[in-house]
Parts: sequence; C-alpha cells; structure tokens
Amino acid sequence: MSASSPRPATAPAARDAAPRVRGFLHIARHGAGSSSAYLVTYHRLDGDGALPRPVVADGAQALIELLEQIGVDFRRSDVRGALTDILRFGSANIPDLWLSNEEIVEKGLVET
Repeated sequence: MSASSPRPATAPAARDAAPRVRGFLHIARHGAGSSSAYLVTYHRLDGDGALPRPVVADGAQALIELLEQIGVDFRRSDVRGALTDILRFGSANIPDLWLSNEEIVEKGLVET
C-alpha cells in the first residue's frame, strides 16, 4: 500500500482564488448499444444544500466529451475502472473530483 494519498481527478491549485469542494460524479447508463444515454450527476461531499442537476449525454462519445469538459483525468486507474463498470454494470462513480462553486454552476451540475 502506498503512503501517499490518491491524486484527485481535478486537484485544487494553491494559486486559484476560488476554494474548491470535494465531490464525486455518478454516471448511469440508460439503454443499450449506440442509442445509450448517460445521466451524469455531481454530488458534493461538503453538505451544501445545492441540489445536483443531472446532465444527459447522448451516446458514449458525448459522455467522453462531457467528462473532458468537467475536467476528469482519464489517466487515473479509478476513472478507467469506472468507465468499464458503466459498460459492464450500467452505472459507476468517479471519486475525488474537486471543483469550485463557480465551476459547478458554469458546467450546469447544480440547480440554480
């Protein structure tokens, strides 16, 4: 077991003025094959009362583009494992995603 902690999907930078909050993405697949739709929801772990707003991605390519836009690091093994789980089981979580309040609103991940 490594002594270092896992690297966050989007690490909070010291130079950023906006504080970042920790959360995770929940992704659920609806349908099968090329007609699948993916429902992506960001859940904050700080207990803020903002309600998550699901974002729909129509198809696998749209899901990948959405995750890139959000800032998910595809080099992480837990992210690749989550994508595999979505294909195998229909849903998965991507842990350790750090976003500022402004980024969360900008990406449309909470109800405003």
